Amino acid sequence: MASTHLSWHYHLVFSTKNREPWLSPTHRQRVHSSIGGMLRNMDGVAHAVGGTGNHIHIAAGLRATHCLADVMREVKSESSRWIHEELRPAGFAWQEGYGAFTFAAPDLEAVRAYVLNQGEHHRVKTFQEEYVAMLKRGLAAYEERFLW
Repeated sequence: MASTHLSWHYHLVFSTKNREPWLSPTHRQRVHSSIGGMLRNMDGVAHAVGGTGNHIHIAAGLRATHCLADVMREVKSESSRWIHEELRPAGFAWQEGYGAFTFAAPDLEAVRAYVLNQGEHHRVKTFQEEYVAMLKRGLAAYEERFLW
């Protein structure tokens, strides 16, 4: 084959430290837009960025040259710096880890809708319930004592 072809789509999830509701509704859209821009600046594709006051969901496409751990480190670091400079919340921080789940290109619209409708989704399910369900659905190994 003369060139490389791939289709890598990720549903990325990370929370504020201790799941504190730092992302107010008035600032949330700015934070989401900023994170989308950061991904685009890394030559990624930000299909959707959403979340609630205590966590972020991203539907993203990544390139063959991307290392997921590097992308996540950069997104969390740059967004934290941006939040501190632009919004100036004393004590804001992201939780240390993250979740990353792959999905197929035909599922993009469903994942995108899920990411963008987090407010509605969390009227019936907590972040913790949602995240454990994602881990189970994705067959991701985890130990409950290390989740939070």
